[in-house]
Amino acid sequence: MKTLTLQQTEIKPKELKAKAQEAFDLLDVSEATRGDYRARIGLFMDFIRKNGTNANSFREFKRYLATRDDLAISTKNKYLASAKIFLKELNRQGIIPVDITQNTKSFSQDKKHKRDGLNDEEIAKLSGHLINLEQTPETARLRAMVSLLALQGLRQIELSRLNVSDLDLKNKVAFIQGKGRDDKEPVDLHPEAVEALKSYLDISKKKSGALFTSASNRATGDHRITTRSIRRIIKTELTKVDILKSTHGFRHYFTTTLIKTYKGDLLTVAQYTRHRGLEMLQVYNDSIKKKADLPRYYGAFSGVKF
Repeated sequence: MKTLTLQQTEIKPKELKAKAQEAFDLLDVSEATRGDYRARIGLFMDFIRKNGTNANSFREFKRYLATRDDLAISTKNKYLASAKIFLKELNRQGIIPVDITQNTKSFSQDKKHKRDGLNDEEIAKLSGHLINLEQTPETARLRAMVSLLALQGLRQIELSRLNVSDLDLKNKVAFIQGKGRDDKEPVDLHPEAVEALKSYLDISKKKSGALFTSASNRATGDHRITTRSIRRIIKTELTKVDILKSTHGFRHYFTTTLIKTYKGDLLTVAQYTRHRGLEMLQVYNDSIKKKADLPRYYGAFSGVKF
């Protein structure tokens, strides 16, 4: 097996880590995406420390990921992407002589949803739980966050990016910086979301800066909440009412509810969900149709007994 010769001397682990940070700093991506790459490169760094660096390191890393039953395909592809960007930058800088990521594909990923979103009964259960909570800055923040997740279908990163100045509650509009977008777009707010936001701003006394800030003891000042903290906060409340769903389940609920309400008019639904294309909405629509058709499928074999 051909061993790659690194420029001049072998790079030490700390130096290699610094090179990885440099590689991600040069990317023209959002800070959140850059943070994801930085967080995931550690697995590849550990892999090459144990196995060395050779012409097949990237492919061998993919084979290693394939053995990890604890990781979803989407997660494996994210680890691969981090390693690929890092290795390409090392090649660009002349630290390794060839691009060893060529001709190695990512894992094939099914676009169908692997997890169900929240349903009407679960939303009702969560709503009853939140209404009965004592009004505090933390519970007001929680209600505002849940309202934006369930009634606006906002993504976690969109919640994190929101500033107080992005809200025009008089006209029921919020300006959202969507996934993979540089500019903010106006989103019409549901009246219930407006009320939750008004209540939160009133009790928190927020006038500017990040809309949602961390309540952690380690956080000081106007420390913008992270997507990890959002998941932790929401997961805690869902667990309290025995709902075993993820934070993304709210967007699934939002999208599915609109498709049912608009009877499959995906062009109209896309105006609210802000999907760039209709492909993903069609996945939702197909899932809804399949579930609705299940009784007919069951009936086709109603006389069969074993």
